[in-house]
Amino acid sequence: MKVLTVGGGGREHAAVEALYKCGAEIYSVMKNTNPGIIRRSRGYKIIDEKDVRAICAYSREIGADIAYIGPEAPLDVGLSDSLEEIGVLCAAPTKEAAKIETSKLFMRELVDKYKIAGNINYTSFRNVKDAVKYVKDVDYEVVVKPVGLTGGKGVKIQGEHLHSVDDAVRYVNEIFSTSIGKYGIIIEEKVIGEEFTQMAFCDGKRIEPMPLVQDHKRAYENDTGPNTGGMGSYSDSNHLLPFVNEKDRDAALDIIRDVVNAMNKDCREYRGPIYGQFMLTSEGPRIIEFNARFGDPEAMNVLPILESDFADICYRMATGTLTQSVKFEKKASVCKYVVPEGYGIKPISEKEIFVDEEGIRSVNANVYYANVNQKDGKLLTGTSRSLGIVGIADTIDEAEESCENALKFVRGNHIFVRHDIGKKELIQKRIKHLQKLRLVQNEKSGN
Repeated sequence: MKVLTVGGGGREHAAVEALYKCGAEIYSVMKNTNPGIIRRSRGYKIIDEKDVRAICAYSREIGADIAYIGPEAPLDVGLSDSLEEIGVLCAAPTKEAAKIETSKLFMRELVDKYKIAGNINYTSFRNVKDAVKYVKDVDYEVVVKPVGLTGGKGVKIQGEHLHSVDDAVRYVNEIFSTSIGKYGIIIEEKVIGEEFTQMAFCDGKRIEPMPLVQDHKRAYENDTGPNTGGMGSYSDSNHLLPFVNEKDRDAALDIIRDVVNAMNKDCREYRGPIYGQFMLTSEGPRIIEFNARFGDPEAMNVLPILESDFADICYRMATGTLTQSVKFEKKASVCKYVVPEGYGIKPISEKEIFVDEEGIRSVNANVYYANVNQKDGKLLTGTSRSLGIVGIADTIDEAEESCENALKFVRGNHIFVRHDIGKKELIQKRIKHLQKLRLVQNEKSGN
């Protein structure tokens, strides 16, 4: 099977490795020279991932059977639709189906329309005057988001990033003064709990779940600093999380199924990986967002432990023939991103980074190349995340230790890692936080 892959990040490298493992013939397009992806590809081209015409032309040239599209931006410009028109199957949603991610307002309205569980209070605005008035008058803490895509960095939360009403007002004004405000903003009620990611394979009618993962968006240890695209993540060997039980997980899966069914009713059949970001509160999971793809870094946690044939899964998602035979190893994983110094604020880029792959493998870990470029025999950092280092073991503790040992085989003068991801102390903090919230809720309800 000839597979065209689109994207040059860590998520795409993990997907390419999974395709290579099952013998797929891989051809890739990306905007950066990712050495991990190139190594596994029969052929590749450096193309802007939103250049639909150029990607379709390359797809014709190689005679691609199926396409896997990693990032959200190509979905937003209709790459899947155009590839399908020239006879290439796509394990990725159409432009209309991808609105579940590309428009935060569409997602909230869909959930409202079909009375799906887990929604939160929200209001949207297309002008700054009404939005500012709402922020000043509302009697609860809020989350401020641009409606469109922002690469995971546009969300700001009152009490965390916004420390006063004046801060919130300033951020509303900032959004509307830049291009990210062109579709307006959405202001949501802040919900308290612990976030988790439930991803699933979807063929338009049914879903097959992946292991739960917890991502860490804040740049610095102990959940401080600016929001980022994700500094790292972990998963557990039982495919749950230490603070998520079967009941809570089933509730999240029911929400995803209901969203997929709602998309069908709205004539937007969804095919491809789907990603539900949830906040586990004292009353169960609430919807934070949906993404029309694998998470990044979460893909690096789950794809290395996928036992089933990933190329076959992609084909079955694309053709509506997914079966209940998707299997994952009972392993834990911890991913920590190596990022350029200043990432999240003002990253220092174009600096050389050194990777000892053999050393990384010797401690039971994987490296996934992300926003790097290979130039004149040197590996250079970009402005976003550089490398995902993933430890895999029987327990989270062992996987975290493996990840830390592997990080010793990465060198560079201007790189940074958030080291507390997967550490026992941080996980215990999350467990205790949720226990406290549930205790307070029980006391309120008289139980």
